[in-house]
Amino acid sequence: MEHKEKSDVVEINIGVFKRNIWLIVSIILALLLVYFAFFKSAGITGSVSGDAAAQKLISFINSQGNGEAKLVSVSQKGTLYEIVVNYQDQDIPVFVTLDGNYLITSPVPLSDDAPALGDTADTGATPGEKVDVEIGDSPVLGNKSAKVVIVEFTDYECPFCGRHFSETFSQIKKDYIDTGKVLYVLKDFPLISIHSEAQKAAEAAHCVRDQLKDTGYWKMHDKLFENQQSLSVENEKKWARELGVQGATFDSCLDSGKHAKTVTDSTKYGESLGVSGTPNSFINGLGLSGAYPYSDFKNIIDSELAK
Repeated sequence: MEHKEKSDVVEINIGVFKRNIWLIVSIILALLLVYFAFFKSAGITGSVSGDAAAQKLISFINSQGNGEAKLVSVSQKGTLYEIVVNYQDQDIPVFVTLDGNYLITSPVPLSDDAPALGDTADTGATPGEKVDVEIGDSPVLGNKSAKVVIVEFTDYECPFCGRHFSETFSQIKKDYIDTGKVLYVLKDFPLISIHSEAQKAAEAAHCVRDQLKDTGYWKMHDKLFENQQSLSVENEKKWARELGVQGATFDSCLDSGKHAKTVTDSTKYGESLGVSGTPNSFINGLGLSGAYPYSDFKNIIDSELAK
């Protein structure tokens, strides 16, 4: 890649940061001053999902014109998201504030006893205010008379939804859904601007449901997440047949867009509740935005069961 002596764009130069600790400190202080000044004057609080914060960061980096950044991973570290991006053949960790508005290149501990950013044991998930979430005609799994109802807004192509499926949902199902303590509800929220296959994947699950009811829907739900890297209409037709649908009827449903409005209506409903990214869950109406670990869900579920 040709080296540019001068540039009108922002560059992420990790070598400079590693060589000059005072530059890191200066950047962090400047960002934090802007951050706190902004919040003090505007009174803005809240957070976005890790998915939304990561995509905002990727879009920002790519808009600078110095190379393409690709997302490697995202996780919450205390009061920040740690987002690892591959940029110019390097995996670079970058920290973003939970509201998704500010970037911090490398936090510097201000004392020897400062907790590690990965230590969130004392903080845990902080659910939002309770809201009334309608189940409507959405697919459900579990005991319909359960004391706790979890409504998840999901995107079948979202990597963080995939992680939620494999690491968190599976444990919730084993410990709470299968034991009759939780009713789980699935609603669609495809981020179509960044996930081109998410809309049709959601429609495919509903087309299976037409023939095989909720039982078939959840089997298709599992197949879609288990094969998240190979989502396509062609594959969805194959997977649906593996579940036992009548092929021609399914194909007609998916190709015609029969459930396109079902999916878009779910998205619009999520937006009306304040959903902006995925996964986004409501536990008895308590909002929890992001791919939080099972332990956070367990704490909230147990608290609701104890009431």
